[in-house]
Amino acid sequence: MENKNTLENVVALCKRRGIIFQNSEIYGGMGGFFDYGPVGVEMLNNLKRYWWKDIVDKRENVVGIDGTIITHPKVWEASGHIENFGDEVVECKKCHQRFRPEDIEEKCPSCGNTEFTEPRSYNLLFKTEVGVIEGSKTTAYLRGEACQNIYLDFKNVVDSTRQQVPFGIAQIGKAFRNEVTPGKLTFRSREFEQWDLQFFVHPNDMEKWFEYWKDERMKFYKGLYRKHENLRFYQHPKEKLVFYAKDAFDIEYLAPWGWAENEGIHWRGDYDLTQHMKFSGTDLTYTDPITNEKFVPNIVETSGGVTRTFLYLLLDAYEEEDLGEGNSRTVLKINKDIAAYKAAIFPLVGNKEEIVTKAREVFDILSDGFKVVWDGRGNIGKRYRYQDEIGTPYCITVDYETLENNTVTVRDRDSMKQERIKIEDLDEYIS
Repeated sequence: MENKNTLENVVALCKRRGIIFQNSEIYGGMGGFFDYGPVGVEMLNNLKRYWWKDIVDKRENVVGIDGTIITHPKVWEASGHIENFGDEVVECKKCHQRFRPEDIEEKCPSCGNTEFTEPRSYNLLFKTEVGVIEGSKTTAYLRGEACQNIYLDFKNVVDSTRQQVPFGIAQIGKAFRNEVTPGKLTFRSREFEQWDLQFFVHPNDMEKWFEYWKDERMKFYKGLYRKHENLRFYQHPKEKLVFYAKDAFDIEYLAPWGWAENEGIHWRGDYDLTQHMKFSGTDLTYTDPITNEKFVPNIVETSGGVTRTFLYLLLDAYEEEDLGEGNSRTVLKINKDIAAYKAAIFPLVGNKEEIVTKAREVFDILSDGFKVVWDGRGNIGKRYRYQDEIGTPYCITVDYETLENNTVTVRDRDSMKQERIKIEDLDEYIS
């Protein structure tokens, strides 16, 4: 298991290096809401592009959408969220703090009291209103999950594209849950992002596609994380499956607090399209263009937390290394495709015009194809330590030798080894 202090250290690193900030911090903050800083937003956008490339770009049978956060309120009635999208909470009888039952053992985490109320259910949806005239506003909800838009747009996608079953619709988007106990940085928050794929198949082909997507999603996470031993499948017990599901697996990550869900692969059957047909009155059946068979497609869902995955990535990448002779470094060995910057450009000294000018040339050359950062502050050692902490894979130093032979020193983040590379070869080297 990870070092118990890893989460605490990662939280400090996120604040110190502009990765994640507490929202509204100058007002004391709001639990469960976070902002992504200059470094964090680059990483998060790279993570979303990484997923989109794997799920959409390289597949001819998956297309994407971007749906709204607020939908018709009957959507959440049809999906069962208004009636069933809840959680249980208990209250400490002494300090009146509220907790999920699974988050306490014998004592209150806040005051140590051992007496609690009986569990009570509450709904996780955030309510809002649509309209401008008091008394005639419509009650609406911020979406509790991002996937409902995909079902709502199923017919439009079929009618407007050349996709045929089996095919998938993918989306990355915000979701909102009124969590009673948000915590562990972005692990459980009230505003977060999800990536969803809803893959529509013939009912007879569910088994094949369910197994296919289980394998594909595990391969994805093994390509993303370094520590594969921290990944596993967890199969939901049959007695705990929702009534329409035949099977469900979670891909779990071993966090410092134990195994925790990263993504779910769900056998949803025809429930979602059938429910929306029932509540909307719209025919969402599919007609096979070759056989003319008419049926309601079944759905294999893969749904994961973007912001939760990002937290796991930070935990997976964080290292404190003893370099000997009293020296150490903190380094974020994050996947190089996710790193905020592919390289940092250093002029060896800031007071020699020829070196600074040459370094600017290198920056301009590389910035055409990569996200790179300029760093001319302090000595080289301090620059290396800063770039290590934000996970920059390569540090490129322009020095006096550069002026003689057009080579630069390239230092690798993980091994700390340095080598001389010709400027014209840098593009290929970084790629």
